[in-house]
Amino acid sequence: MSQNTEMPPSPTSTITCSNCHSAMPSELRFCRNCGFRLGLGYGDQNQQLAQSTSAPLTVPTKRRRRSGMTWVFIGLLVFFVGAAAFTAIVNPVRNQVALVKNPVIKAYVGIDGWDTTDKGVTFGSVDAPGGPADKAGLVGGDIITKFDGHEIRDEDQMDELMTRTPIGKTVDVEYVRDGEKKTTKLTTISQEEFRRLTREFDRRPEGRGVFGYEDGDSERVPVPGTNIHGVKLNTILNSRPADLAGIKEGDIVIEFDGVPIRTTDEFLRRVRRALPYSTVKVVVMRGEEKLEIPVKIGRS
Repeated sequence: MSQNTEMPPSPTSTITCSNCHSAMPSELRFCRNCGFRLGLGYGDQNQQLAQSTSAPLTVPTKRRRRSGMTWVFIGLLVFFVGAAAFTAIVNPVRNQVALVKNPVIKAYVGIDGWDTTDKGVTFGSVDAPGGPADKAGLVGGDIITKFDGHEIRDEDQMDELMTRTPIGKTVDVEYVRDGEKKTTKLTTISQEEFRRLTREFDRRPEGRGVFGYEDGDSERVPVPGTNIHGVKLNTILNSRPADLAGIKEGDIVIEFDGVPIRTTDEFLRRVRRALPYSTVKVVVMRGEEKLEIPVKIGRS
């Protein structure tokens, strides 16, 4: 009689948990005793399985809440920055619109600009021929001490008076030339009239006068033994009107065609205004000697 013999089941192989050292079946990936998962550490089986098939879990950090005062400060900062930006944009536009609606009307006297001196204001030259300053007999270097009854202190005050003085008004002017007080009258003109006079001179058919010297190499100097200034000519160009007439380098021009010369700008203006091929009388100081020399003006 045959006897069936049943093979005993093969024992399940076991491994030891590396965390709690408990025996655990080798087919399991986690310890039933402590929950330690091989290669991952502690955690629920499902959670650890999910971690093994997805991106690593990031631990959220707790955001710090701002206090109420912080929000108030931030709000005020935003308000002031916005207000400053708005003002920076709007004010120039507003000022430009105001200038268009109400343009500044300024009176002109026909000079090249004011400079402050110890006793008032002065200027370099009379600009447009036939302008107010020209008709009033003023020349570059004169010091204006009173204008239309106002004592003059500086160029800012003079500019303000030009905006307050009506165009076409005749005013009294007190000035100092060579230490001597003088008075004159002039009638202000508009900017348009000043520009018209300038254009007429620039376009005159006769052209501009030429003297024959380096205007960049001239200088305003005091005349020895007197209380006046003149223009010293340091470079005379060969075979030009001044050289042909006998003007020498180092001569100090104190008068040109009857007009006192006290600044380099005024001398240059008077030379250009002189009619080409006309003869003008030039008064110079050569050392202590005063000479009157006729010069036939050239043309540019």
